[in-house]
Amino acid sequence: MEECEAHRRAHRWKAGTRCTASAVLALGMLLLGGAPTPLHAQSTQQPATDAKTIGILLVHEKVDRPPPLSLLDIPPSDDGVAGAKQAIADNNNTGRFLGQDFRLDMIESAKPDELVAEAVKQVAAGQHFLVLMVQPQTVLALADALKDKEALLLNAGVPDENLREEDCRANVFHTSPSRAMLADALAQYLVWKQWRRWFLIAGQQPEDIAFAEALKRAAKRFGARIVEERTFIVESGSRRADGGHEQVQQQIPLFTQNAAAHDVVVVADESEQFGEYLPFRTWEPRPVAGTQGLVATSWHPALEQWGGTQFQNRFRRSANRTMRPLDYDVWLAVRAIGEAATRRRSTAFAEISAHLRSAEFEVAGFKGQRLTFRDWNGQLRQPLLIATPKLPVSVSPQPGFLHQFSVLDTLGIDRPETKCKM
Repeated sequence: MEECEAHRRAHRWKAGTRCTASAVLALGMLLLGGAPTPLHAQSTQQPATDAKTIGILLVHEKVDRPPPLSLLDIPPSDDGVAGAKQAIADNNNTGRFLGQDFRLDMIESAKPDELVAEAVKQVAAGQHFLVLMVQPQTVLALADALKDKEALLLNAGVPDENLREEDCRANVFHTSPSRAMLADALAQYLVWKQWRRWFLIAGQQPEDIAFAEALKRAAKRFGARIVEERTFIVESGSRRADGGHEQVQQQIPLFTQNAAAHDVVVVADESEQFGEYLPFRTWEPRPVAGTQGLVATSWHPALEQWGGTQFQNRFRRSANRTMRPLDYDVWLAVRAIGEAATRRRSTAFAEISAHLRSAEFEVAGFKGQRLTFRDWNGQLRQPLLIATPKLPVSVSPQPGFLHQFSVLDTLGIDRPETKCKM
């Protein structure tokens, strides 16, 4: 009873809350990011020995990318994978009391055809749930190859809008935020700050152009105005070398000189070729936001609210590093499967799939509210963080941006706008 009373005082339980073993267990589940499922007496007994296994297949496409401009941005070798492992551990913390056991398997290759062939083989052998860290075309190839199978795919790595819209698939859910969601989240904050005049600088790569289009849509949607747009041309061999900061210090002011009057420089550089050069080097002293500077993101390693500190600490202990956005997006995908299995108290594909598609589905994501899937395009609704490299600055949706059903639907493509015909 002394331990229970300590829990009561430490976590400020409401007066009248019974201090029982089940209550303490439920509190522990809540701190792990899952809503406390109503527990019966048998939940406090030893875990069942005849646990039924739910396999989750992580599909990883290896892609060669140029090194980032900053050594601090070199991704760890287990980026995303560590998030999946943490989610498996979290799923098993709850599942073992229900006779459920979650297992993580992984296939990886630089060749999309090999991934598709192996995924089809794995599904035929009994895998049903695939979490994807692959390129956009590979998402479509996997979805089409498995469309008549008992398989559900969760995209955790691709922000491309077409996968949620004209190229959507009924067997694909998305836990990574789309570009429209990221752009809308950032736009709401900039407009809330009354920084409505934007100087847009975009790169030449397809992903840069796609994010620039998302920013244009967001500006029009929320009342901002792009006063000027310029394209930054990256020449071969112009990346920073030792002592190259002098050249950059001259190049960026000249590039941004004589721009129309603006409140903020908005950059679209997903390919990470020049965006980090802009802060503190532009001709006019203006803040920089977009893909560099102030960014919208699904996760930040300094988030402390809503149980985030406990979550960050658990991840650091298991992975020996901080959690990155890809880790979080993969973690959400694996946790969504675990949450559906827990709620249905079943390991059957049909039951888990049905719950993920139902209006009753929700998953806790350490963001202060329940996260749900949009039934029109499979996108996970979630608040997005507005952050600098060191600290979160705000959370979108911002105050004053209203919606008739859910304020989270002010981020991204809403039901009346969707082109998805699942």
